[in-house]
Amino acid sequence: MTGYAELAAYFSRWIDTTAQALVALFASFGTRKTVQVIEEDAGSFVIQGERAAPSGLPFERVQIVDGKLAGASPDSIIAMLNGSRAELKLRPARVLFRRLELPQRATEFLGGVVRAQIDRLTPWTANDAAFGWSAPAEAGADRIAVTVAATARAVVQPVVDALITAGAEAVAVTATPPDAAPITVLEHRASGALDGARIRRVLVAVLIVTGLLAGVSLSVAGLAGMKFASEQEDLTRRINQRRLAIRAGREGGAATTPLRALERRKYQNPSSVIVLEALSQLLPDHTYVTELRIEGDKLRLIGITRDAPSLIRLIEQSPNFTRATFFAPTTKGSSDPGERFHIEAQIEPVFTVGS
Repeated sequence: MTGYAELAAYFSRWIDTTAQALVALFASFGTRKTVQVIEEDAGSFVIQGERAAPSGLPFERVQIVDGKLAGASPDSIIAMLNGSRAELKLRPARVLFRRLELPQRATEFLGGVVRAQIDRLTPWTANDAAFGWSAPAEAGADRIAVTVAATARAVVQPVVDALITAGAEAVAVTATPPDAAPITVLEHRASGALDGARIRRVLVAVLIVTGLLAGVSLSVAGLAGMKFASEQEDLTRRINQRRLAIRAGREGGAATTPLRALERRKYQNPSSVIVLEALSQLLPDHTYVTELRIEGDKLRLIGITRDAPSLIRLIEQSPNFTRATFFAPTTKGSSDPGERFHIEAQIEPVFTVGS
């Protein structure tokens, strides 16, 4: 449980640091001028910028009247504050300063520690106070010291609202302890401008959505991987079955295997080339074949010869043919040089053609 708490703390600090960096980055692009607003003893404020005021004076003195800035040159005040970052410097008498000593390890959780100590160090609660703290300084062995500055938020907020209403884009409220650097007790940006809290919420939302999308992607990838693995196993099984069937055929397996059937067809069916070679050797020179048909294991010859009956005897004597007979009458035309024959014979599956 301690490890989880530390991880959550580190994550929260990383979010805060990133949000502050983004706010500073956007502020550097969006805010082009800085205006100082200095509180005076009489309840008035002096506004001075990097350049002289449009009225020609080096500064403008204003007061808060009915929640708005009032001064001798209203247009000049608005021109100085419009789109600016106003740094409101409070009188030290308005602010309560307290020194706080902490263990060295508290540096990592300084914001939470100071917030928890506001009730004890000041008359206000953390929600009712505008507070900040200085950079940690060494205060002995494994000890640090910070100066906490706090004031009532109800006193500061009307001034901040008046500056925003007058056109300031952002307001930083600071207090300066004796012989120390200024401490920022409140940061406020105009409505619609980016602030740390808003950016922090956006970052957290983006990380949550990214985590959910990553989880969905991993789930989809896992399901797709399972499907592909199943298909690969099925394909491997079918390949192995086919290899076994081929191996069984090569090793003299069942005669009905595809390889055995091909081999049987090769040796049992007649070859047209061998039939032609056998006929060319046994037919006499005065015989002409005009038509040759091979239908399965039957051979049919149609042609012209001088002695048709002798062809039956020649075909029967060949070891490549059997059962030679006429399947149509032998005729002789007036223009034919011989007898027109029609012979049919059975083809033997194994040929022994002589040289």
